[in-house]
Amino acid sequence: MARELKQAAQVFCVTPGRFRVRASDAMSAMSELSAESSQPLVFDCHLDLSMNAMEWNRDLTRSLEYIRRREQHQRDQPDRGNGIVCFPEMRRGNMGLCVATQIARSVNRFSRMPGWSSASQAWAQTQGQLAWYREMEAAGELRFITDKAGLESHLAEWQRPSVGRKPIGYILSLEGADSLYTPAHLERAYAYGLRAVGLTHYGPGLCGAGTDDEGPLSAYGRELLAEVERLGLILDVTHLSDESFRDALDRFSGPVWASHSNCRALADWNRQFTDDQIRELIRRDAVIGVAVDAIMMVHGWRHLRSKPADFDLSLEHLANHIDHICQLAGNIRHVGIGTDADGGFGTEQMPADLGSIADIQKLGPILARRGYSKADIAAIFHGNFLALLRRVWK
Repeated sequence: MARELKQAAQVFCVTPGRFRVRASDAMSAMSELSAESSQPLVFDCHLDLSMNAMEWNRDLTRSLEYIRRREQHQRDQPDRGNGIVCFPEMRRGNMGLCVATQIARSVNRFSRMPGWSSASQAWAQTQGQLAWYREMEAAGELRFITDKAGLESHLAEWQRPSVGRKPIGYILSLEGADSLYTPAHLERAYAYGLRAVGLTHYGPGLCGAGTDDEGPLSAYGRELLAEVERLGLILDVTHLSDESFRDALDRFSGPVWASHSNCRALADWNRQFTDDQIRELIRRDAVIGVAVDAIMMVHGWRHLRSKPADFDLSLEHLANHIDHICQLAGNIRHVGIGTDADGGFGTEQMPADLGSIADIQKLGPILARRGYSKADIAAIFHGNFLALLRRVWK
């Protein structure tokens, strides 16, 4: 039976398996298209590019076939030969902009989690990752974006016809703040261009409790959070435990996003958000980037045991998470794309119809069949996160 939700005089109607949005809901969404492509621009809010380059030893300037062939006899990681991300495929999918991460965990001597033995080693690891990003800038593969002027200039270039490859824009984020072991390190990171921070990752961390852990932020985490707000960085609430999520939002009044998170109602694990948490993010005018990790998409996925075929897993499941967030919001303004593709997993743990990062464009027709307009799809693919950045980077 159809039902209606009202929020701020907007109407968001749902029929079984199909969503329809009034055009007025999407009027503020920008629809940046490249001049060479009829595909909507994709802004992926979470890609571990430097981790793949520096730890998985993947040359992302090469073709997907080249990277997979090079890994065909490697067994050190379960996703070897199954990656989907490289710069040529990002361009083919009109993915002109992303949030790219630094990531380095530090752990105590009794921890079962992998990580560096000290926070200073973790910091040094992030600096090696930064050096790789700089090399990719020098090679013309990437463009570092740190402010609104740079963002608008980059978007304008992606709308103009050009010969040869365009640099992919990236905004730098830190996933887990173990490497920021003094507030001065955060200031140094902001000075070199860091613009978003997630305080925790998996398990216990320097700043608080992360995924699969329990508890609030640590005393140092609260101190660092105040510095995040003072400097005007975006707080990424992905990977916070339920208690740390509540603690962080009670103390932080700056801009918030969730770069790569799904709905616990559709995939029962504390890595995802409850409906109440999603409503809280909506009240904070945040945007949630939906991720393509299978364990975050369906109930009952068993890590390293389940296969996509066991669930007939496809991008339709990702659309379900988008639908769910839109239903809770009463509009399309609070959801985007944050694939987390190749974030320690590959096609063995992704939708079967996602053989390349370029295939994220298949999500558009899926959403269109559910009643989303072109403007709605553009908002989800890039407009909502761009609107957030434009508010923050005044």
